[in-house]
Amino acid sequence: MTGSVWHTLRGLISRLFPTHYRWPAMDVRLGDRKLHLVGSIHMGTRDMQPLPSRLLRQLQQADALIVEADITQGGSPFDNSGERAPLAERIDAEAMAKLVALCNELNLAISMFTTLPAWQIALMLQAQQAQRLGLRPDYGIDYQLLQAAKNWQKPIIELEGADTQIALLKALPDDGMALLQDTLIHWHTNARLLQMMVSWWLDTPPRQPEIALPSTFSQALNDTLISQRNVHWRDALQALPAGKYVVAVGALHLYGEDNLPGLLRAP
Repeated sequence: MTGSVWHTLRGLISRLFPTHYRWPAMDVRLGDRKLHLVGSIHMGTRDMQPLPSRLLRQLQQADALIVEADITQGGSPFDNSGERAPLAERIDAEAMAKLVALCNELNLAISMFTTLPAWQIALMLQAQQAQRLGLRPDYGIDYQLLQAAKNWQKPIIELEGADTQIALLKALPDDGMALLQDTLIHWHTNARLLQMMVSWWLDTPPRQPEIALPSTFSQALNDTLISQRNVHWRDALQALPAGKYVVAVGALHLYGEDNLPGLLRAP
């Protein structure tokens, strides 16, 4: 078999039978750049530590680790400055009743949310939910990858950085009230989604990005927090110099509609 025929056959085989991993991930080649896209969970369970040895070898052989933001830098991302009306004046009665019930369930004092922006309340509730499901930040996939990269003195590239992420949230209309509303409406659906993503790491990851996911965002929020960011990240990844990279982004960015791998592979 000639070299050219073998090369063509190998390419056909790789398209028909892409590499599968026991964690949520897929490989994308962009010319002279090879990306190992990892579906990260920002908070994980104890069973998700240590990371799979095969993934760590990928990182050891990579030229850099790429993450949404370097979350090991420390410091609070929240800025509570600014005058705003009490929460009871900013939220409708039905949503307020749901929030009060949820605070009672979580043993939280609703008074702690009185002057906070709605988007921050949503993130705090989501963090509480993750902790109730046994997830912790120091078991998060991107956190573990960042620690390993720093131990091996690997370059770290941020797709956004924490400041950009907070600026995005602050720019949401109505102080991010839609994010808080969606968090309250889809509370149980979001819990199932978190459990699904944990199972991707501990049991069976999806093999293809085109899978149906439960909806926890309105279409407008999904466009802002998922689709538009995927487009920005695609552009940043396509601009990388030649090399091998491990890219860790939230697992939801690798699956479903307008997923990042699909955008990268599009002509």
